[in-house]
Amino acid sequence: MTSYGLESLPIIGESSIASLLEWEPLIETLERAMIQFSAGEIAQPLRQIVPVPGQDAIIAAMLAVGEAMAVKIVTLYHDNAGTDIPTHQGVMLVFDKENGSPLALLDGRLITEMRTAAGSAAAARKLAVPVPEVVTILGNGVQARAHADALAVVRGWRELRLWARDPKRGQELADEIGAVLFTDAETAVRDADIVACCTAAKEPILAGTWLKPGAFVTAVGWNTADGRELDDVAMGNTVIVESVEAAHDQAGNVRGSGCDVFAEIGEIYADVKTVPEGATVIFDSVGIATMDVAAAKLVYDLWRAAT
Repeated sequence: MTSYGLESLPIIGESSIASLLEWEPLIETLERAMIQFSAGEIAQPLRQIVPVPGQDAIIAAMLAVGEAMAVKIVTLYHDNAGTDIPTHQGVMLVFDKENGSPLALLDGRLITEMRTAAGSAAAARKLAVPVPEVVTILGNGVQARAHADALAVVRGWRELRLWARDPKRGQELADEIGAVLFTDAETAVRDADIVACCTAAKEPILAGTWLKPGAFVTAVGWNTADGRELDDVAMGNTVIVESVEAAHDQAGNVRGSGCDVFAEIGEIYADVKTVPEGATVIFDSVGIATMDVAAAKLVYDLWRAAT
């Protein structure tokens, strides 16, 4: 067992995390963690969210206990978009599960960014067509860039498309990730095999009538429990979530459409449930603490091995 007093508690900053955390092991780690979650092997309450008075912002607490024990405190300030200050900032505290001692404090920003995109990539590896012709990303922020990187680990493609509300920022990102910028969302989505919705939309920006039959859609943008990226037609497809409880409480796409949830992604990974062949799949991701704890433990173990 390891025990640190707070005076000597290691702090693992973003630069160290960036040097340690890679997509493939993170994707594998998240898949295992989601299987454990859906099997009832991880204790996790719902994310606790508190609005910040006078700001378009929240502070939230996310904790879980499985193979590891950790808590994340995260802030989301929408008005930081387009500035030098990230919209999402946070810290993660990892504990020794055997004796309850704190082990390390980790910067949570990059871990949150990567675990979100890695969660989408893991789902795409399981559910998307093996050789997609077209991949479309909706959005021009941190998650749009991260999804281009993470999806490339599990799938190749002939054409990468990008749609963004801000054409200037969209073109900058498109040039960076090797995508073709589309000014019309419908045209960008038509014929796409994989669609990643990575926006802070409050109203749907993707219509189900645009989707190619058999497409895989991952929706990770989150703007309150009532904000939506997908319309009711899109949500009428085969819907997969990380946690049924969390989706019904905090996923605006699920709550607003009143759709049926087919399965948790952990059930799909474990082959407890199987998506019908040829189904159009919506992976509606709100991000849960199980993902953060698994990613934080991976970083901590890598850090320990390197020091």
